[in-house]
Amino acid sequence: MHSSCRLVLWLAAAIATAGQAQTQAQTPDVVALPSATLATPSTVDSARLFEDVRTLAAPAFEGRLIGTAGNRQAGLFVQQRFTALGLQPFGSSLAQPFKAPATKRSAAVDGVNFIGFIKGSVRPERMLLISAHYDHLGIVKGKLYAGADDNASGVAAMLAVAAYFKAHRPQHTVVFAAFDGEEGGLRGSKAFLAALPFPQAQLALVLNFDMVSHNDRNEIYVTGTPHAPALVPLVAAAAARHTVQVKLGHDVGKGEENWTHASDHGPFHDAGLPFLYFGVEDHPDYHQPGDTFAHINQPFFAAVANLLVDVAATVDGGVK
Repeated sequence: MHSSCRLVLWLAAAIATAGQAQTQAQTPDVVALPSATLATPSTVDSARLFEDVRTLAAPAFEGRLIGTAGNRQAGLFVQQRFTALGLQPFGSSLAQPFKAPATKRSAAVDGVNFIGFIKGSVRPERMLLISAHYDHLGIVKGKLYAGADDNASGVAAMLAVAAYFKAHRPQHTVVFAAFDGEEGGLRGSKAFLAALPFPQAQLALVLNFDMVSHNDRNEIYVTGTPHAPALVPLVAAAAARHTVQVKLGHDVGKGEENWTHASDHGPFHDAGLPFLYFGVEDHPDYHQPGDTFAHINQPFFAAVANLLVDVAATVDGGVK
């Protein structure tokens, strides 16, 4: 735990670093935040974290393609984990079915989002949304696309945050969303946003986790701060307590290097809502059969999960 004076120094360093980095023409959209020399004590149950990924990426779930039997089994697992963590539904069920319309890449299909919440103790009318998609590519030409990093890892990290807030009641109401149909057009998040179970004006911030376990350079990216610069000090404060190298970027310009619409935070951004998206850069196993549990970097993943818990707790205390 850093003192308030030390925290101010960290924030000043982060803002100075941001200003310096933005003057460098070769990487104008990447800012490295300061990281700690020593890691903070772990708050995440690493064994549970890894088991959640191992389960979701298992062959029994057949790659979790939306509309398939394997996807439905994965959804039941997510629902069971939400229930075990004591998340409350909006209405009668955690399961929120939707009809995913056809896209250029995908036919119309039935999908299911799983939505639960923990009521806030100070600002229960203000919502933080923490999301991760649980679907993946399924079986393609006889090969299993298990999707361990993409995105069993994000779901497991989201569940770790839920476990933390269950033990440490948040100030805001925190909504947890396991979205279906991200692959093929962000269809689950679009369906959720189109039928929010609360007024959109109550949603203060979206945190989206997608691919957070497979990186050998100890780097995690945060996208979204140019659209909400006030979030930079909060992210910097959390980053300064962890040894993971946190980088701001991939949120300007055109093409695949701009991740503003790369995952389920995209529809919320289009609706004018602030977001933070956490993810690693593409790796050789991205959207390949090699994206298995055996290929995630377990020490890195555990460190990132602890960082994400810290970020969630920090923004809960810092966002109005």
